[in-house]
Amino acid sequence: MAFARTCSVALVGVEGVVVEVQADLEPGVAAFTLVGLPDKSLTESRDRVRAAVVNSGAEWPQKKLTVGLSPASVPKAGSGFDLAVACAVLGAAERIDPRVLADIVMIGELGLDGRVRPVRGILPAVLAAADAGYEQVVVPECAAAEAALVPGVSVLGVRSLRQLIAVLAEEPVPEEPDEPGRPDPLLAGLRVPGTGAATGMHSLGAAQHEGEHDLADVVGQTSARTAVEVAAAGGHHLFLEGPPGAGKTMLAERLPAVLPGLTREESLEVTAVHSVAGLLPPGKPLIDVAPYCAPHHSATMQSLVGGGPGVARPGAVSLAHRGVLFLDEAPEFRSQTLDALRQPLESGHVVIARSAGVVRFPARFLMVLAANPCPCGRFSQRDALCECPPSVIRRYQARLSGPLLDRVDLRVEVDPVTRAQLTAPGARGESTATVADRVRQARERAAARLAGTPWRTNGEVPGRELRGRFQAAAGAMDEAERSLERGVLTARGIDRVLRVAWTVADLVGHDRPDAADVALALHLRTGVPRGVPMAIGALT
Repeated sequence: MAFARTCSVALVGVEGVVVEVQADLEPGVAAFTLVGLPDKSLTESRDRVRAAVVNSGAEWPQKKLTVGLSPASVPKAGSGFDLAVACAVLGAAERIDPRVLADIVMIGELGLDGRVRPVRGILPAVLAAADAGYEQVVVPECAAAEAALVPGVSVLGVRSLRQLIAVLAEEPVPEEPDEPGRPDPLLAGLRVPGTGAATGMHSLGAAQHEGEHDLADVVGQTSARTAVEVAAAGGHHLFLEGPPGAGKTMLAERLPAVLPGLTREESLEVTAVHSVAGLLPPGKPLIDVAPYCAPHHSATMQSLVGGGPGVARPGAVSLAHRGVLFLDEAPEFRSQTLDALRQPLESGHVVIARSAGVVRFPARFLMVLAANPCPCGRFSQRDALCECPPSVIRRYQARLSGPLLDRVDLRVEVDPVTRAQLTAPGARGESTATVADRVRQARERAAARLAGTPWRTNGEVPGRELRGRFQAAAGAMDEAERSLERGVLTARGIDRVLRVAWTVADLVGHDRPDAADVALALHLRTGVPRGVPMAIGALT
């Protein structure tokens, strides 16, 4: 029987579906038919595979060839099926034993000369194969380190189809030497043009700023520094408002380094998203630090939340998963784009519906908004330097909708730095290392308290649990409840005050929030001083 089958993986977002690639040879006029709902790039694999097989020294069967991708109802996209199609054809032609191919998952694109090129999404594809029970995976050699991150899977990295044929046929494996002095063309498929650090959407996170940016560089700004520390410890969203040059961007850039390192599970989640997006740094298959994304205010809704033509791609909110999403000049973003963030802020994921299907991307990020008080940036209650009409100021500030700001736990006004603060000796504050150590200890206290629950940080705990299982000390919430009665806080707002109070209690080492912890949380939520020290160190 001239039939063979092997397996590959079709990606739907960051989730994979194992696809059986079947090849059947029948007598008749030589033809190559590919069925199973392929897209344009997959349909073109017929020519790529034929040229790669011939240039690898194997004979192309001169019969009627049908290649089927099963299940046929799942859309297949991309060039990652090339390797599986070629091996299935060679198995049907009895160049390779079909029994050897049946339990192997193959992922990779073929060049016309038979070289195996990398494709995006290797990690989620191998994870899907492992979940389906497969133990052997063949990937491009330059992506083998990424595939090897999945435990319990044997990974074979190959540079060419010629090498893979020799391995499967138990023949001597030919060498594929690199050409010295020339860039390796096989690395071209690992990254997408127009992405990376220059765009503000990259996966270097805290590693990019390590040794360059330190919290000690921020002069003054006690309230804002405290807000950054609380945001990092509890996973709370942050809104910084102040004139240009006050230090809003400095604080946001230093936030990723304060966050704790990612756990193994979180690292795999983040790496899978960046692998699908084509943003994995060269030579670093696993992302173990919090990512940092800072899209420009001209970004479209699709670039921010995900989507685009054809197969939906992850947006900035997914690239910032388990990290920081910094939206500088937030009022300059389009209102519809900002309001699209409301759903992922609550749920921790993005669902993108298209005619071809529904895609789900993770989006559990820490959002930092930065804004000027008015278009000229000089509006203040203490001086009259602003020349903007009151109607213009109201219109500018109204670009950030109430429902969006209601989901932001911390709102801080960043005052301009004075000459005395800037020139005073010993004006440097606590370093990033000191604050990061305090944040780590607070996260450990929260993790011990939340053990056995689906939540990891205080910012994820729903309001009903806060009011039931995780209550503050007796009488601590009296001032917050009075603010609710006066209309200063909404029902969601008082829940968020209690979340922040728990984070403050974790930072200072209290068993449960007391009145001082709630007062500081109210200050950070409303901006109204409550008579408590703003520095965390003063509360311990």
